[in-house]
Amino acid sequence: MLTFNAGIRVHLALGVTDMRRGFNGLAAQVQTVLRADPFSGHLFLFRGRRGDLLKVLWWDGQGLVLLAKRLEKGRFIWPTIAREGSVTLTAAQLAMLVEGLDWRMPTPSWKPEIAV
Repeated sequence: MLTFNAGIRVHLALGVTDMRRGFNGLAAQVQTVLRADPFSGHLFLFRGRRGDLLKVLWWDGQGLVLLAKRLEKGRFIWPTIAREGSVTLTAAQLAMLVEGLDWRMPTPSWKPEIAV
């Protein structure tokens, strides 16, 4: 189980990220595009074009950790700002985002199928 410090900051990378990137590519994006330190201990979240894949880059004090989650239904809700940079989320907003809920208004991003 992963545990994060109480003061951890969560940064969403705005825009579209090439989801083929790994540790080095995402760390370079954090440095060049977000103008942040990938070794700061903060969480950096990236989403691809389709919106069903989320990658998280995190320095745990010993090394970089790369987490990935793909939704089978729905998509990760991302801010619709047409610029690069980042947005900071609260822990509650992060929990909703990872579950595929709209962190601005907690509703699922997909509609369950109703059996007839």
